[in-house]
Amino acid sequence: MENQSVKKGFWHKLFGTTPNDGNMQPREAIAYSITGIGQNFICTIIGSYLTIFMTDALLMADAKIGKTTGATAVALLMLFTRIYDALNDPIMGSIVDRTRTKWGKCRPYLKWMAIPIGLVTIACFLPVYNSTAKSFIIISVIYVIWSMVYTVADVPYWGLSTAMTNNTTIRGNLLTVARLCCTIGAGAVTVFVPVITSAVTAKYKDADGVLIAANSAANANTLKWTYFICAVVLVIVSLPMFFYGFKNTKERYTSDTTPPSLGHNLGLLFKNDQLLLILISGILGAARTVYMYTGSLYFAKYVLGNEAIYSILTILVVPGGAIATVLIPWFTKHLGKKNTYIYVHVLGAVVMFAMYFIGRNGGYNNSSNLLWLAIGFVLLGLPQGINNVITYAMIGDTVEYLEWKTGERAEGICFSMQTFINKISMAVGAFIGVMAYGISGISPSDPYNTVTPEGSEKLWAVLILSGAISMVATIIPMLFYKVTESKQREYVKEIEERKAAKAAKTAE
Repeated sequence: MENQSVKKGFWHKLFGTTPNDGNMQPREAIAYSITGIGQNFICTIIGSYLTIFMTDALLMADAKIGKTTGATAVALLMLFTRIYDALNDPIMGSIVDRTRTKWGKCRPYLKWMAIPIGLVTIACFLPVYNSTAKSFIIISVIYVIWSMVYTVADVPYWGLSTAMTNNTTIRGNLLTVARLCCTIGAGAVTVFVPVITSAVTAKYKDADGVLIAANSAANANTLKWTYFICAVVLVIVSLPMFFYGFKNTKERYTSDTTPPSLGHNLGLLFKNDQLLLILISGILGAARTVYMYTGSLYFAKYVLGNEAIYSILTILVVPGGAIATVLIPWFTKHLGKKNTYIYVHVLGAVVMFAMYFIGRNGGYNNSSNLLWLAIGFVLLGLPQGINNVITYAMIGDTVEYLEWKTGERAEGICFSMQTFINKISMAVGAFIGVMAYGISGISPSDPYNTVTPEGSEKLWAVLILSGAISMVATIIPMLFYKVTESKQREYVKEIEERKAAKAAKTAE
């Protein structure tokens, strides 16, 4: 029995759970986190590489789409599709809150949507597309469909965490591990895909790694097939993870009130003033990770001369993010979620402003500056890692705040705000990155003869300064946030007392 206790000890200690107490158990938390890995495999291949597929593999950047340039058309597609998708999140959140099945209201969507997500993801990267307006329209339609299908799984996935446990510490630990796994999933795709594409297209470049103009078409065709194969492999690996999460999680804490209408749910959203502060903060911080999105891949590929360097930049961010994620329980215990969020974004802003001045005027190519820039990328992992977890945990706390305030939980619409923030961030990141690519004058069919020092400086300034300003802006709303850890415990205690009193009265 003692050995069994030792075996269980690590996992229960990690998640803060108690064996067989009726609350969430480690097996569920692990299954939930594994689903996050699969989800981020799919999300990242679309979020980070669909734009590259369109501009570089299909050569749309050199084409005219209607009356605008291909690069501008792709940038606008990313912006408006993701904003439209983000606006769907409250609707999906309301649908989740109205869902009633034998499996619960969040879990079923992991089962129902896995295959549709996989099929539409593959459809985005079909190698039959080309640089014509017709292909642009087809991809645009499929991408809109993908964003809607993905939302149907993403919103309930994050809402599920509040249904698994109402203990803010356990839920914080759950989300810490889940977000770490999500980071691993996204990081794996971000690191390995550029390495693969760089390797398979090396034969089209000269000894210095410069694309030979005569090989432009062959290079683009190889890229098309490579992205397609990567998408297929990632989908095949991801789908079992969705089903595993569905099978091995359990919903325990849900509202027993009548399913609300969409209008009623939107009303609840505006009554949750603390959630709105998180939402505003997230929108203002949407550009803080532009350096991690498409723009950085363009910068590595065309300014630094090797797209595989993008993988190195990503790897540099990982240690800081991983350390921050692991230390979140310590930070939140000693500083609280709110203060932790504020402090790491102050750090991030200082680091990014310093990086800009170190790297400007070609400083990013100066070997004496590379160490400082590398340290900067490592430090930027801290706010990224903290933000990836703490906002989910804070939104979970506002669910109890809303229930304390109104008697209704509305997990679906509350957590739809986190996916809303994520999509706005992806929209802004992709838009800024592709627009910077366009204004820098890069041509994917002859990039090394079109990129200029001035264009390179524009890319650097956009990637770094937009992030620094966004880091500062995201702090402002959080200064007014008031759902501290002690307050959340008070809310939960009062909610339980109300439910007990109601049950006692019913029993009479």
